[in-house]
Amino acid sequence: MERDYDDYDDRSMFADPGGRSALRAGKRNKSCPNCGGRNRLCAEDVRLGYQCDECADRAERGCD
Repeated sequence: MERDYDDYDDRSMFADPGGRSALRAGKRNKSCPNCGGRNRLCAEDVRLGYQCDECADRAERGCD
């Protein structure tokens, strides 16, 4: 059966379900590739090519 993603609302994979962050739930033991901040990302964030929330916020505001 094909899943209808319009009805899919499982936010448990996120570190801050319902918040603004796209970072995933998991142990934060990886550095941000942009600022080098330690313990900012989990292994899944790194696999997805994410940066920390602070760097992402700066980039969205055009400050990066």
